Amino acid sequence: MTAGWRTLDARTLVLHCTWMGAPLGSLALTALATGGRLDTRAWITLAVIGTVFAVLTVAGLITWRRTRFRVTADSFELRTGLFTQSLRSIPLSRIRTVDVTANLVQRALGLAVLRAGTGGQGARLALEALARPEAERLRTELLARAGARDADDPVLAVADPRWLRYAPLTFWVFGGVFVAVGTVWRVLDGIGVEPWRIGFVRHAFQEFGNSALWITVPLAVLAVTALGVVGAVALYAENWWKYRLEWDGSSMLRVRRGLFTTRSVSIERARLRGVTLCEPLMLRAGGGASVRAVAGGLGNREENRRRSVVMPPAPRAEALRVCADLLGEGGTATGITGLTPHPRVALRRRIVRALLWCVLPPALALAVLGWLLTPVLLYCAAGYVLLAAPVAYALARSAYRGLGHAVRGRHLVVRSGTFGRQTAVLDRRAVLAWTFTDNPFSRRAGVVTLTAAVAAGEEGYRVRDMAAADAAGFAESAAPGIVAEFLA
Repeated sequence: MTAGWRTLDARTLVLHCTWMGAPLGSLALTALATGGRLDTRAWITLAVIGTVFAVLTVAGLITWRRTRFRVTADSFELRTGLFTQSLRSIPLSRIRTVDVTANLVQRALGLAVLRAGTGGQGARLALEALARPEAERLRTELLARAGARDADDPVLAVADPRWLRYAPLTFWVFGGVFVAVGTVWRVLDGIGVEPWRIGFVRHAFQEFGNSALWITVPLAVLAVTALGVVGAVALYAENWWKYRLEWDGSSMLRVRRGLFTTRSVSIERARLRGVTLCEPLMLRAGGGASVRAVAGGLGNREENRRRSVVMPPAPRAEALRVCADLLGEGGTATGITGLTPHPRVALRRRIVRALLWCVLPPALALAVLGWLLTPVLLYCAAGYVLLAAPVAYALARSAYRGLGHAVRGRHLVVRSGTFGRQTAVLDRRAVLAWTFTDNPFSRRAGVVTLTAAVAAGEEGYRVRDMAAADAAGFAESAAPGIVAEFLA
């Protein structure tokens, strides 16, 4: 325990200067694009950068001198401010999360950022930035004062280089390439450089247009795929380098990971309400899965999605083992397999929706254009229907096979989805309410969507298109007492 006031690391002042990298980089790119001839706007920008640098350096010095923190007998306190001083305090007994992160610049300077909070939308204190050893010591001190104890077998999972093969089986294989190209395009356009006028870009487009499309299009797709694979592997390595999932005492779950930006996220065991096994379409085809924790106290919805990932894409068997260990099921598969199937009418509904929304609109648009412009488009419409209809039917069947629900011991299991299939295993005691949702079409089909409200994770977990006659009985068996008064 330390009762005296402590200051942030003096290297924080150097960290405040790193923001100059972006504007100076823009000026350098402008100089390269113009052959070193900077216009008046560039010199004005340079003068503004110098002025702002001086102002922010002085402000950073004042902030560093006026920021103090301490750990007392029963609270964690932070004091800041020059003209208006503030003192924020969190009782040690209410601290639920203590995260330590460090980006590439902070790691180069030997610094880290510590964030401690009470969970959810409660109080949170951030110290930017501490020496890395000091941040780790303070984190250990806060968790110890919050009541953490040693666990018998703390390590649940560690990084395995063989997991890199699952990196390309994600959205970022293609989406990441377009995001990166769009970002570079916007940066160049923002500094006054027209990307389409750059020599090699203009030459590439000319060559592409003058070549045989049946050769250049497959080559372009192959090039985008190759770049996407490399980018996905690099992103996976950066996010999950030295990954380690462990119990930090018997009351805290800790996830450590990161190459350039190191991250350490703590989740209180008492707020763990279950787990979610995530199996997107491509990852599922490759036999992989990832794991998210269903826990309260991880911030808003966006923060929860970012901080709740406790296992990266990995072999499905390994993901099931981690789920079992987190739920205390003795290493079993936690009852995720063999769920209760949904009525066949749910399959019919998915087939109809796939045809109505994915097949019919493009085919109809091509047919109308073919009728108005050229008959060639009519053949295109027919070809699209012949190709898209079987794919839509297969995806609809996959979505139907993904439906399932069950009550297994003290857990409620819910599964749905095809492109992003998720199996949620929830503590039945965490279910706070049930919502029954239908519409004229689902009522005619005799199905209903049942939603379990949980004060954690996504806050609502849906059992889609289950038999309406069984919904109330299932809800009562899964969480007794909530709908009992509505049952005859």
